[in-house]
Amino acid sequence: MARFIFITGGVVSSLGKGLASAALGALLQARGFTVRLRKLDPYLNVDPGTMSPFEHGEVFVTDDGAETDLDLGHYERFTGVAARATDSVSSGRIYSNVLEKERRGDYLGKTIQVIPHVTDEIKEFIRIGEDEVDFMLCEIGGTVGDIEGLPFFEAIRQFAQEKERGQCIFMHLTLLPYIRASGELKTKPTQHSVKELRSIGIAPDVLVCRSEGPIPQKEREKLALFCNVRPEAVIAAQDLATIYEAPLAYHREGLDQAVLDAFRISPAPRPDLRRWEDVAERIHRAEGEVRIAIVGKYTDLEDAYKSIAEALTHGGMANRVRVKAEWIDAEIFEREDPAPHLERFHAILVPGGFGERGTEGKIRAAEFARTRKVPYFGICLGMQMAVIEAARHLGEMPDAGSEEFDHEAGGKRFTPVVYHLKEWVQGNEKVTRAPTDAKGGTMRLGAYDAHLKEGSRVAQIYGTTRIDERHRHRYEVDIRYRAALEEQGLVFSGMSPDGRLPEIVEHADHPWFVGVQFHPELKSKPFAPHPLFADFIRAAVEMSRLV
Repeated sequence: MARFIFITGGVVSSLGKGLASAALGALLQARGFTVRLRKLDPYLNVDPGTMSPFEHGEVFVTDDGAETDLDLGHYERFTGVAARATDSVSSGRIYSNVLEKERRGDYLGKTIQVIPHVTDEIKEFIRIGEDEVDFMLCEIGGTVGDIEGLPFFEAIRQFAQEKERGQCIFMHLTLLPYIRASGELKTKPTQHSVKELRSIGIAPDVLVCRSEGPIPQKEREKLALFCNVRPEAVIAAQDLATIYEAPLAYHREGLDQAVLDAFRISPAPRPDLRRWEDVAERIHRAEGEVRIAIVGKYTDLEDAYKSIAEALTHGGMANRVRVKAEWIDAEIFEREDPAPHLERFHAILVPGGFGERGTEGKIRAAEFARTRKVPYFGICLGMQMAVIEAARHLGEMPDAGSEEFDHEAGGKRFTPVVYHLKEWVQGNEKVTRAPTDAKGGTMRLGAYDAHLKEGSRVAQIYGTTRIDERHRHRYEVDIRYRAALEEQGLVFSGMSPDGRLPEIVEHADHPWFVGVQFHPELKSKPFAPHPLFADFIRAAVEMSRLV
């Protein structure tokens, strides 16, 4: 049976619960334990799939096709454990399940209430796979005191009571603000947060305190006394230069030891931290710098492209260089010449997105990269824009475009070289979709196989001709235009196993120009950079030596 660690937050949001959870998972792995991490989000959306990237950041997709919170990306990047649909749940999903059961008559006519029906549903979710790992880490979204989070706090309180003593602990993450005017580190917000947590029946075993600098011993003792935790269980979480310092920093602070002590695991196995020491060494001893332009449409919130930013960092680590990524709003290129903006960069990446806004700017960025021989990486919509650019300027189709834009505008304006995907094969089943279907969960989601062309650039990069990658899209490049575009040098170098869906395109006469329909960034890790990102940064390094 797994031991459970429930991670809660207080004072303010965005303190880094997801990062702390991921780092703790990595440290427990370093001691030889198996882990799985889970996210329980209080919002009423069924999942983040229909939420704006400006609202919630990126949507992280699992192999089994779940659209989840971006914290699951942290979990995967730090532990290497592939997330599953059962590792993410929201209030919306919980309430939806309860109401479906009520409609079926599963509750035998009882009055449906938050306690016990909603809390029981949450506990059922937490129990999934509990016999598979040594530790199950469950992060509760939001902060203690949020009205929508109360059923989750009550559920984990009940869960801990129902388990044997010593099988569950609580870790609470708070803020220690530094008041510059008085030169004081204030513990009162943390005391109030713990008081709020204790008022609903949960007493933290470990206290993780975010602060700008170290926590003096006097303040640690004060926190331990007033929050009723052991002094050695008061852990400082200082601001770091890079998130990949977190496992080593938390280990130095004694987080993993405090957790094992709370479970009375003694003597504890010694940690093997060589993986994270190598990661830190590659970051801090970079031998150069490359500049990457990310031409997107959600550039006001960097979390919208969180996995891409991290995958670029991993690619830099693979090449021992520092990656300086800059975000450029694609709409700028619809008004201005892209050359003055892009000439100073060593490579260009165009990420995914939805809707027509900014797409003409992305097409111009792809044209700049193709004609100037600058390394180009197009992901999802970025691949589709590269295909449209080739069709317009090489394939003599000046009105080439996407059905997505026509559907959005409500009229036909383009020759659709990108069309709405109406059916595809998933496993042994055929999936069908219509443009009028509800938006949530109706895309081509999750991991799919692809076959790569022998001798192609991507086959050389991967070192194989069989791959599987994660998808999240509902529009595809139309295979009918393949022959015409390949005559102009755009090679369709990756295809679905049935040969119907283009997965990868590349320009044969270009130093590095690759577009992929899937999202390779979702599988990249600091200790195992994705091969496409590693080679993309290698190409950027080569370009930096030429300019």
